[in-house]
Amino acid sequence: MNKKFTLPYEGGLIEKNLPGGILHNYEKIWTDLYPEALPASVAVADLIVEAIRGCEAGCLFRLGLTTGSTPTLLYEELARRYQAGEVSFKQVEVVSIDEYYPASADGSQSRNHRLHEALLDRVDILPENIHIPDGTLPQEEVSRYCAEFDKMARGLDLLVIGIGEEGQVGFNEAGSNEKTRTRTVRLSYGSRKRQAPHFGNDLALTPQSAITMGIGTMLSAKRIVLMAWGESKTRAVKAVVEGEMSPSCPASLLQHHDHIRFFADETAGSLLTRVVAPWLVGPCDWTPKLIRKAVVWLCGTVGKPILKLTHQDYLENSLGELLELYGPYDRINIDVFNDLQHTITGWPGGKPGADDSTRPVPATPYPKTVLIFSPHPDDDVISMGGTFIRLVSQGHDVHVAYETSGDVAVHDDVVLQHFDAAFQLGLADRFEAVRSLVNAKVPGEGEPRELLEIKAAIRRSEARAAVRSIGLDPDTHAHFLNLPFYESGGIKKLPRTQVDVDIIKDLVRDLRPQMIFMAGDLADPHGTHRVCTEAALKAVSQLEAEGESWIEDTHIWLYRGAWMEWEIGRVDMAVPISPDEVVKKRHAIFRHLSQKDIVPFPGEDPREFWQRAEERTQSTARHYDSLGMAEYQAIEVFLKLR
Repeated sequence: MNKKFTLPYEGGLIEKNLPGGILHNYEKIWTDLYPEALPASVAVADLIVEAIRGCEAGCLFRLGLTTGSTPTLLYEELARRYQAGEVSFKQVEVVSIDEYYPASADGSQSRNHRLHEALLDRVDILPENIHIPDGTLPQEEVSRYCAEFDKMARGLDLLVIGIGEEGQVGFNEAGSNEKTRTRTVRLSYGSRKRQAPHFGNDLALTPQSAITMGIGTMLSAKRIVLMAWGESKTRAVKAVVEGEMSPSCPASLLQHHDHIRFFADETAGSLLTRVVAPWLVGPCDWTPKLIRKAVVWLCGTVGKPILKLTHQDYLENSLGELLELYGPYDRINIDVFNDLQHTITGWPGGKPGADDSTRPVPATPYPKTVLIFSPHPDDDVISMGGTFIRLVSQGHDVHVAYETSGDVAVHDDVVLQHFDAAFQLGLADRFEAVRSLVNAKVPGEGEPRELLEIKAAIRRSEARAAVRSIGLDPDTHAHFLNLPFYESGGIKKLPRTQVDVDIIKDLVRDLRPQMIFMAGDLADPHGTHRVCTEAALKAVSQLEAEGESWIEDTHIWLYRGAWMEWEIGRVDMAVPISPDEVVKKRHAIFRHLSQKDIVPFPGEDPREFWQRAEERTQSTARHYDSLGMAEYQAIEVFLKLR
């Protein structure tokens, strides 16, 4: 049940027997990439345990740690090893790198509380060996305290920290320099927005300041380990590992350190040169997808469409190996042009009666039963609304499964507005009762179940309106699964269980779809997309194991959502969207009124979802055009998983 979803292997650098100096040639911080966060966390745990065991008897091993989502799996692994008797923390001194200010030590949102809950309370560390910045001090004492804390924190044996989406370490934000010490800092608006979910998503209750270890203090550690997982960290990893040192990306200043390593999963490291352009680094496994990726990259590098690339273009941009194996250059150009052109189809469910030998979707059966999984109640129209419209208009039996209620993503004032409208219509007078529910909320704790049920109903009504606008009957073709893992009442979700998988299995077994669309967008800030996709894939796998032979003919397609798009090098199907369909998709997104104008969890992009979706699909169309394909208004793209 814990297997993490990863994208299919599509070729790349042949790392076996490649000297480290060549493999890490573009990296200013030596980086280890792992398929996913769990094995990377295990590797970091190995390093920590080995270092603790290697500490001289009678000496304290001084370990610097961080909080947040990045080290969660690491702390689980360290706690497991302690419980298994593999390591003791009695001779370990832990120094935490930051704390909100002001913050009570036992407050559920404090870094102190979270570090104790995640690790310290689960191992045998001595209380006197725990040092976490004190967020309770009066303002007149905090500067002196920070100076004393800084002296104590210098010279750590090992510092293990995650990086933020903009290259932050601790609360060192853009503008921090390599000489900074432990100090109080004013949190930026962006940082407070990222932390707000821990405070009931209320900026007014989110601390404006924090105490943080400085970059200079971090650099005094004997060894440093950096960590990053997931698509939301890709640009930061690229900047920290391969970019220039700059205060605008504080973690990049750690390039100064002589004994530093970066641990990342393949997703977080997906923009590193050895992944983006492995031919610049060493020999490659030239799969068809990698060949296409290389040619698309070359077009962007030299500013030419595919069929205008020359022999010299390949040679001057380190693609000589590709020429030697699959040349001449003009044959590569034509093969890749045809390959890319064949991804384009106006019939995402297959064109009945047509020759489908070069089409991404077979012509039969027609019509197809299509199941779209939507993690939140609006991902379907945001991510693939144009294709959704096309599938319905072309006569397929299209169903949508909304995997979670999306209840926590509704603002309280939206709820009050709905009840005020009901009162104004003379239907009910519950406004004051609901306002009492809202006022009774405790920051950092789960919302009252009655309030969540109201918010879930709002999101269901919006999803039903959206599918009606596309032409579906919401009573028969919109399925609200309400997966239990989501229903924690807060941002942090419950563990996924077999109950979640069984709910999905029942629907898939009932519908027997020939096509399934799932979210492949793992940049979702709170991880819901990943959990939903893993649950759906688990359901399909279990149905196969249980002898449901029909599912062998079910094809699974992955879309991406509001945060990122598939790279053209790996696209299997590209669906052009007409100007009228772009508008119809926009109007379907507009039906989700609770998410319009005041997006509760927008990530780093302040635009509304419809704006992001249109820019994304129009940018994809422009990219296809630049490669020599036909010019379209917009294009939605998909990756075929099976």
